Amino acid sequence: MSVSSPSSSSPSSFTKYLKVPFWAQILAGLVLGVLLGWLARSQDISWLVTTLEKVGDTFIGLLKLAVAPLVFFAILVSITNLRKVNNAARLASRTLLWFMITSLIAVAIGLVIGLVTNPGSGTGLTPADGAKPEHTGSWIDFLTGIVPTDVITPFTELNVLQIVFMAAVAGIAALRLGEKAQPILNLSESILELLQKALWWVIRLAPLGTVGLIGKAIATYGWDLIGKYATFTADIYVGCAIVMFVVYPTLLATVAKASPLQFFKGAWPAIQLAFVSRSSVGTMPLTQKVTERLGVPKEYASFAVPFGATTKMDGCAAIYPAIAAIFVAQIFDIQLGVGDYLLIAFVSVVGSAATAGLTGATVMLTLTLSTLGLPMEGVGLLLAIDPILDMMRTATNVAGQVVAPLIVSAREGILDRDKFNSVASAPVDAEERQAVPVAA
Repeated sequence: MSVSSPSSSSPSSFTKYLKVPFWAQILAGLVLGVLLGWLARSQDISWLVTTLEKVGDTFIGLLKLAVAPLVFFAILVSITNLRKVNNAARLASRTLLWFMITSLIAVAIGLVIGLVTNPGSGTGLTPADGAKPEHTGSWIDFLTGIVPTDVITPFTELNVLQIVFMAAVAGIAALRLGEKAQPILNLSESILELLQKALWWVIRLAPLGTVGLIGKAIATYGWDLIGKYATFTADIYVGCAIVMFVVYPTLLATVAKASPLQFFKGAWPAIQLAFVSRSSVGTMPLTQKVTERLGVPKEYASFAVPFGATTKMDGCAAIYPAIAAIFVAQIFDIQLGVGDYLLIAFVSVVGSAATAGLTGATVMLTLTLSTLGLPMEGVGLLLAIDPILDMMRTATNVAGQVVAPLIVSAREGILDRDKFNSVASAPVDAEERQAVPVAA
């Protein structure tokens, strides 16, 4: 008869934790975060509020830490990887086309919901409640801001759009150089793998980050704020839900001839991480993993996913600005016409890169309001509720970033149907089991 030592039971306990589905860990974090946030607010426990804030901010800070180099090397490598794909130009153009199509559908849904529900009516808010943001977006700023003045500032100030520009230039130059650029490409691929591996460790902390982020939101804003913006909040969540659970499944079933249930089974880990982290770029390694596991060729996925993580924003750049513009116009008693609605659609399709895959969509909102000539003070009305809205917006963004490559792959005949039909387990679990040795 043998007695197991405490040291031998520890790896077993850790292994059992890893076997808990990732979605269940996130769900547990959500429930615990709500409970702790409610407790901190109702009992006015300041230390608990501070703790929740620190936990949430640390998690987001860890995600942001890798954003600049991750975006640069992901875009550079993704562009050079296109040389390994047949009909690369065709795939790239089809990807962009489906990004635009789904954005147009999303913005149309947002406009219809806004016009039907009148989110700015009956809120009790007035123009005096708003305040101009410190930084606003305009088309001049957007166009001139793409090109950096030096190579350091975009990384220190986390200007993702400029980082994407530099990475695209470097990638195209590497393609033109051919074999001479191979040492640089090998180094870039190694750095990208290193960054993704480090980010996997951060992603594994998502359940803990969820506790802090959700708890902080509840403790800071409570239910009163949501009540004041009830219609607007419901509009954003309903609009995103329609796109994610109606539009995307319909396109998959009719255009890609693929099962929506299999899609959600494979993509759900990335969608739920996006909901918690509020960062498309931070979720990008997991998004690419689930896209590949759903049968999209790795060479194409390594281009489409980073490209989508910085430009494909159906939640932040389509649904949200459409409903927000109507909301602001109603608060300031400004009538919008058909031409204004067409402008909103135009901004949503062309200007979505301004959101840059980071938390928040303030730049996109200011770009929309300035294009329509609406008061910038309207941004101030929405800043308080933004974190709560951003969770659902980002989840929609990431879902769309997986759907578009799936549709393109299916239509081009390169989708691995066997992999798609057999996907079952959460990729983050599989990744961790490979990285952590399991004791016999």
